[in-house]
Order: sequence, then structure tokens, then C-alpha cells
Amino acid sequence: MSSTGMPLKDRIKRSITQRGDEVFVRNEFAKFGSPAQISRVLRELVATGRLVKLGVGIYAKAKPSILTGKAIPVRPVDVLAPVALKKLGVTINQSRLGSAYNAGQTTQVPAGMVINTGKRRISRRIGFGERVVTYETTS
Repeated sequence: MSSTGMPLKDRIKRSITQRGDEVFVRNEFAKFGSPAQISRVLRELVATGRLVKLGVGIYAKAKPSILTGKAIPVRPVDVLAPVALKKLGVTINQSRLGSAYNAGQTTQVPAGMVINTGKRRISRRIGFGERVVTYETTS
């Protein structure tokens, strides 16, 4: 236990509940304890269905699926991924296909989640289940 008298798991759960954020990066909990302790608690919260893991060190609030009852993110990955990337310090732009569609240059609706990261190359996998973000860079 910490000096506050509340176990680490309870402090992290309380922090998650009180925040308006739906996406969390492991570094946001650094003030609560060591990286190993935080990782252990986050794994427990994923196992109990309070959180879902979107990628290495990236977690989102969870809710039970209407169909299966298993934990799923509270919002679609298309909404959560840009928020997670911004928390990681990545500047994101609209994809080339999305820009062309919005400008009326094409009638094809872009399929899948594509995020333009400018000149920055990203290899981090972000997604949940079959929904995985792909990245494009501008040359």
C-alpha cells in the first residue's frame, strides 16, 4: 500500500473513472508506482473487462458487447486511435483518400482506418480485434 492507504489497483481504477478520457497511455499512471506494478494492475483491469488493450502501452475504457458479452472499447477504434496517437506526441493528418473524398474528387468512400502521420514513420500497431490502423506518410 502507498502512503495514501489505498491499494494501487484502487487508485488506478479511481483515476480511470474520474477522467473524461476514453484512452489511456501507461505513462499517465507513472505517478502511482513502478512500471512493473502499473503493468500488472493494467493487465488485471483488462482481464476483468474494465479496460481493453489497443496496443503496447495503450488502453481504452471498455463495455460489454451486446452480442458476445466480452469487453469491447466504448468507442470505435477509428475514434480512439487518433486520440492515442496525439497522447503519444504524433501529429496526425487526414489520409490522401479521405482528403480526396471530402474535396469531391472521388466518390469512393475510404475503407479501413488510415492515418497520415506526415513525415514521421510509425510502426506501432493500434487496433482491437480485426480493426487495425494503417499509416501513410507524406513524401
